[in-house]
Amino acid sequence: MRVPVIAGNWKMYKTTEEAVSFLRAFLPLVADAKGVEIILAPPFTAISTVAELVRGSGVRVSSQNVHFAEEGAYTGEVSIRMLRDAGASHCIIGHSERRQYYAETDDSVNRKNRSVLAAGLTPIFCLGETLEQREAGNTFDVVETQLFGGLKDISAAEGPKVIVAYEPVWAIGTGKTATPEQAQDVHSFLRNRLKKLWGEASDSVRILYGGSVKPENIVSLMAKEDIDGALVGGACLAADSFAKIVKYK
Repeated sequence: MRVPVIAGNWKMYKTTEEAVSFLRAFLPLVADAKGVEIILAPPFTAISTVAELVRGSGVRVSSQNVHFAEEGAYTGEVSIRMLRDAGASHCIIGHSERRQYYAETDDSVNRKNRSVLAAGLTPIFCLGETLEQREAGNTFDVVETQLFGGLKDISAAEGPKVIVAYEPVWAIGTGKTATPEQAQDVHSFLRNRLKKLWGEASDSVRILYGGSVKPENIVSLMAKEDIDGALVGGACLAADSFAKIVKYK
């Protein structure tokens, strides 16, 4: 039985003060939520504050990015050790915005995935196709290449520790959402490809959908067999909206 995951990616929003205000409103709304793992990914500057405020609530904290090196002369970067010290237990890796604006590749994503696993944290590994790739009929080729590239040299024993997030780039921040059937088709394909990598261990891997998830569409998405949760963007910035997604059941 895969426990659903609802993760909220704040991206470059919310000061520390705004994060505190959000949590004061949000935590009481989800205090009775059961059968779901809740994750918040604040900006680096708010991670330690958020981690302190959610302590004991069951809400987990993720970073939005990480460097693969333990330490070093990498100006402007943040290491896994620093994130763990700040209270993060998860790391979003390979988000399409990182791939698009900061030239992240399958190789760099793979290095990050392996480093995060080795440090005992959980990667939320993102992949997905652009509109041009979908219209050209290349969706499955693209996500397969990203999947195998990002998970290279990760064993079946480590596999279930990875959370995979399918995020069609054309549906991120656009208001467009893949239909539940379109999302399920890709999730089912990814599950099949994971079986090729890890065999039965792949049955335990959670695969999230990301791309304009809202309270209005979460129920229909979660009804699909291979959709194990959501990586939420804009709709997670308001406490009431995100709470409705968390409590979709």
